[in-house]
Amino acid sequence: MKISYNWLKQFLKTDWSAEKTGELLTDLGLEIEGIESYQSVKGGLEGIVVGEVLTCEQHPNADRLKLTTVAIGTDEPLQIVCGAPNVAAGQKVPVATIGTTLYTETGEAWKIKKGKIRGEESHGMICAEDELGLGKSHDGIMVLDPKIKVGTPAADIFDVENDHVFEIGLTPNRADAMSHYGTARDLKAGLLQKDINTELITPSVSSFHVDSRTLKIDIDVEDYELAPRYCGLTITGLKVEDSPIWLQNRLKAIGLTPKNNIVDITNYVLHELGQPLHAFDAAKIIGNKVIVKTLPEGTKFTTLDDVERELSAEDLMICDAEKPMCIAGVFGGVHSGVSEGTTSIFLESAYFNPVSIRKTAKRHGLNTDASFRFERGIDPNITDYALKRAALMIVDIAGGEISSDALDFYPKKIEDFQVRLSFDNAKKLIGEEIPRETIKSILTSLDIKVNNVTEAGLGLTVPAYRNDVQREADVIEEILRVYGYNNIKTTEKLNASISNTSKFEDYKLQNVIGNQLTAQGFFEILSNSLTTPKYVELSAQLKEEHNVEMLNPLSNDLGVMRQSLLFSGLESVSYNINRKRDNLKLYEFGKTYHNYKNGREEYKHLSIFLTGNKSDLRWNSPIQKSDFFYLKGIVNSTLERLGISKFKVSPIKNDMFSEGISLSLGKTKLVEFGIISKKILKHFGISQEVLFADFNWDNVISMTKHNSIMFKAIPKYPEVRRDFALLLDEHTTFEEIDKIAMQTEKQLLKDVDLFDVYQGKNLPKGKKSYAVSFVIQDENKTLTDKQIDKIMNKLQANFEKQLGAELR
Repeated sequence: MKISYNWLKQFLKTDWSAEKTGELLTDLGLEIEGIESYQSVKGGLEGIVVGEVLTCEQHPNADRLKLTTVAIGTDEPLQIVCGAPNVAAGQKVPVATIGTTLYTETGEAWKIKKGKIRGEESHGMICAEDELGLGKSHDGIMVLDPKIKVGTPAADIFDVENDHVFEIGLTPNRADAMSHYGTARDLKAGLLQKDINTELITPSVSSFHVDSRTLKIDIDVEDYELAPRYCGLTITGLKVEDSPIWLQNRLKAIGLTPKNNIVDITNYVLHELGQPLHAFDAAKIIGNKVIVKTLPEGTKFTTLDDVERELSAEDLMICDAEKPMCIAGVFGGVHSGVSEGTTSIFLESAYFNPVSIRKTAKRHGLNTDASFRFERGIDPNITDYALKRAALMIVDIAGGEISSDALDFYPKKIEDFQVRLSFDNAKKLIGEEIPRETIKSILTSLDIKVNNVTEAGLGLTVPAYRNDVQREADVIEEILRVYGYNNIKTTEKLNASISNTSKFEDYKLQNVIGNQLTAQGFFEILSNSLTTPKYVELSAQLKEEHNVEMLNPLSNDLGVMRQSLLFSGLESVSYNINRKRDNLKLYEFGKTYHNYKNGREEYKHLSIFLTGNKSDLRWNSPIQKSDFFYLKGIVNSTLERLGISKFKVSPIKNDMFSEGISLSLGKTKLVEFGIISKKILKHFGISQEVLFADFNWDNVISMTKHNSIMFKAIPKYPEVRRDFALLLDEHTTFEEIDKIAMQTEKQLLKDVDLFDVYQGKNLPKGKKSYAVSFVIQDENKTLTDKQIDKIMNKLQANFEKQLGAELR
């Protein structure tokens, strides 16, 4: 939410700086995420002065250019080449001097420099209004009032407004602060705690009166549960045109684009008071009747964005005698809005049921300034006041007269909340005793009425617009945020407890593996468990019927709980690659969620993602690409760190991978890893290879608990390494070599390793060469050459017999 500081100071007179005010608002719970400077004219017209055209002659080398001399209040006049058709001697004009920065319509800056145009020097520029940001016309230069003194800064003439705009990260419960008035109300309470008592100035509507009763539009509210309060009146004889500059500046400062005076005024009051309004072209209301009701399921309705929507039977609509005109509290219709030809309007101000508006807005995927406020609950007691405020502004700015009584349908008043506050409970929750007079002062400054005072506590009436303050704990929170969290003293006493927990606790092992992966250069990510239901279409491993659907999704793309960590991780990979971060090593601990016939299940996983190079480019080391074997090493080291080393390896049957393997202990699957299929990568716009490992963390933890750590002495006697270069069939795997070797010599053979693979020139077709090393060691004595040769001969014989291998 954006709040203009100049606008805020219309409600509260303060000489505080924007930065200091922002700090106080943050302390009050209205967190300031940023403060931006705003100028009604970008650049503030700095460097622009009033000049007088002394001479204006035809450019000697160009038919469409003029050569002028312009006085700007300096010792010598400036020679300026000008291409405007309306430039003439004797005019007072705005002149951009050398070094002045001007801005295009898109905000791009460009600087005025001394130059030559068709051979003639030019020492500045005579400006049109669009070049200064003062309008859209480029038909010619601006001609100013001849009475203005030469050399006067243009900023003094055009009244450039400088403002600061707060970006407030408003929490959903603070509907009362969704306006400049609501923010000022909080700020007043905060200032009072600093012994600064300022008056909260509210716009007066005391001059409101009905000019005539020439246009009566009846109101019929069919469902007061959905529309507890509905107000409206008519205004005739108005003229739709551009808003005055001051009003446009107010809206532009908070990021709104001015439309016309009627729409701008309704937006102004919305952001001023927090009450959404809607103006209907009265001439388009058939039967001079407004009906607030729901319509049959499937009714078609075209909104202001020219989209035809299918209505639900639960959508509250504003209708005339024949047709719907507006989705109540959400979005107007294309055929009933204010246009340039509008001369009379019906102005609506209402309080709609928050739950109804929220469901309607979500159902149609609409999020407007009006729905944003209605669905959180606005103040039901300013509906009539806001209507009169807007009506007076319209008559003042757009002309016309108020042509009907202000009708107000409010059959059942929304009551204030009654809350009892215990001083003892306040002390317990806050952790410090706040003086009772201070508590009463804070509550009063927040419009919370103190009905009675006892030794034990207070009886309070909380205004209806504070729908987030209905319990004692809520009142205590209000007291604390205004008193100031920073004012609560920190205790010097430190309490700690010692817990007797297993070393196999999930969080402990998660920290162990997390630290190990981080030490290996990985970054931990945390992605959203909510995802799009469309991802199940990318893999046959996922089923649509297994989706856990959200009852009230934030958006269509966050409609279900994820069944796999793959896709949320790929979103992060794609995001980084698109920002030139091609070398990625990521991991995430997270849960997946599944809906089965016998109930819902959730499982914890560890996912690992690799893409690009192992490390960034270095002058002293070659580039090493992250490949399948590097990922395999990461997976193995992760399991070994948890004491899991003897596992079954099997090929993977999973369309998420183009190549991959699975590791299991017995029938318990521990991890699947490999190269992600190109089909899935294409969906995320990823063109480079990505490797993925998916640990079933629940299974890994269960296997870890059964492992015991074995200790053995370090051997005293040396190990020996021998190598074979084996010519093998191209389909032979290293796993087969390792298995045969270990079966051949179970006692002395400690390790088998593949250190080179060759396939190509000088080898027979269908053959490949494996360079394999063997580590042999006797832990009780030193091996002799005879023993070593015997073992190597047995290995060679078995390789030749079982694999058809040849020594190279």
